[in-house]
Amino acid sequence: MVDVQANVKRHLFDGANAITLKAGPYSAMVLPAQGGNLVSFEDDIRQLSFLRKPESLAAIAEKPLLYGFPVLFPPNRYEDGVFTVNGHAYHFPVTETKTHNHIHGFLTDIPWDVSETGETEDAAYVELTQRVDEQHAAHRYFPHEFTIALRYTLTKEGLQQDVRVENCGTTAMPLMLGFHTALRVPFAKDSQVDDYRIKATIGDHFELSPRMLPTGRLQPLTPEEECLQTSGVQPFYAALDHHYKALPQDGRNYATLTDMRLGVRLVYEVDTQYRYWMVFNNFGRGEYICPEPQTNMVNAPNVNLSSDETRIVILEPNAVWTAVSRLYVEET
Repeated sequence: MVDVQANVKRHLFDGANAITLKAGPYSAMVLPAQGGNLVSFEDDIRQLSFLRKPESLAAIAEKPLLYGFPVLFPPNRYEDGVFTVNGHAYHFPVTETKTHNHIHGFLTDIPWDVSETGETEDAAYVELTQRVDEQHAAHRYFPHEFTIALRYTLTKEGLQQDVRVENCGTTAMPLMLGFHTALRVPFAKDSQVDDYRIKATIGDHFELSPRMLPTGRLQPLTPEEECLQTSGVQPFYAALDHHYKALPQDGRNYATLTDMRLGVRLVYEVDTQYRYWMVFNNFGRGEYICPEPQTNMVNAPNVNLSSDETRIVILEPNAVWTAVSRLYVEET
């Protein structure tokens, strides 16, 4: 393992403010004004680029959900943008015309504040925060005061993401959070798509309607999905935009992407509080696959299932919710 002094560098990426962390063989770059998105995680020594990184600012402006670690609050689709939680009716804008749903929330493409950066001998870190209050543009349809903080820490062991959400208001709020994590395939420049296998700790497969909303029914796993759950499967064997319950294995909730040619495996280990996955693979076209962890079922408040099934987290006033996830590399 290469021993590189950890450091933090502020610089420009295509004219936008950027922060790059370095530690060991790794580097990671954050774009604070572009949704607080951590858009790259790379092994600089072996020239491995694990996340889908935008080539330009225009690229991420056009498709902010398809690069790096986009924050989804709330995650995925909500029927007509309308739902009720704890007796409060929420009316979100319809942002996906073809399904007439709201999709992926309001934190993905807005500027985040850089609240802290720092370095130790072996770690570099950055913390980004978003405070939602009465002055925030989203308050009119999500009338709660809260703070969400993302802390990314890079060491020679890999990247850690710490999430902290605090309800700063006087009423309970639904906490519905996910990430549209875009893994690059292939992540090694001399490898091919067929060199890769994806695995994820998926469980039940939820049937989706033509509007991409859960019907409340389950679908049996196909043989390929059984491989996705166990030994791994070629990432683009079919077009995937599928919703699953998370089923941790040996107490761990994760997705892995393995380059069999190199014998290198990227592990995306997420907190077990993310109880659901979406798996999206660019309609089977290649280039990237998104194992998307989320705390609640898609369209959870509107699905005719028990709260034990839909899992909406309720955050009481002054309460704090935290979660820890990691990206790291193994040799196979």
